[in-house]
Amino acid sequence: MVTKAIIFDLWGTLVENGVHSPIKQVKNILNIRLPFSEYVIRMEKAMMTQDFPTLKDAFIAVGKEFDIECPDFILDELVGMWNKSWMLAEPYEETIQVLEDLGAQYKLILLSNTDSFSALKVMEKYNLDQYFEVISLSCKTGLLKTNPECLRGIAHDLDVQIDECIMVGDSIESDIKAAELVGMKAILIDRRNSRDYSPKVRDLRDMKL
Repeated sequence: MVTKAIIFDLWGTLVENGVHSPIKQVKNILNIRLPFSEYVIRMEKAMMTQDFPTLKDAFIAVGKEFDIECPDFILDELVGMWNKSWMLAEPYEETIQVLEDLGAQYKLILLSNTDSFSALKVMEKYNLDQYFEVISLSCKTGLLKTNPECLRGIAHDLDVQIDECIMVGDSIESDIKAAELVGMKAILIDRRNSRDYSPKVRDLRDMKL
């Protein structure tokens, strides 16, 4: 089947966080002793499937998900770390050129599990929205990528088949497994070359579509 649409994750795929792995840092700050694969889905569901009035409220919701009552100094630490991450975030060196090149041949979609504060600000700062036909953020749709209705809905709205789409992302848990759940092809972005999956690339320019 001919590829017609490419669905890109944002964080760690197109844009580099300003601090290393902020989701893992939340886990460490809150001393959550769960396997990362279980933690990340619950954390993203708590923080990234609704539009919170403030980032502090979002982290209070994360605490509740894991039965942790966060004192103000912990909430302040979390908010400060998260704000630093998006404020210092920037597209990877190859991102803009790859999006320009691929946009001439394919429908491009941005799909991100993200909070309601950081993604839109980074996209606006670097004018990234111009490259995508569809921008789907979990904080607006209420759906994480691992919900099969998320990817199926995008394919339906674009009037393309699941096997005419490719999911491109840096997370096994949030991107690759999401694609596998609906039978969609996926490419893992593994910039550190540290994970066992195929097909994977270390740079967006290395993708073979």
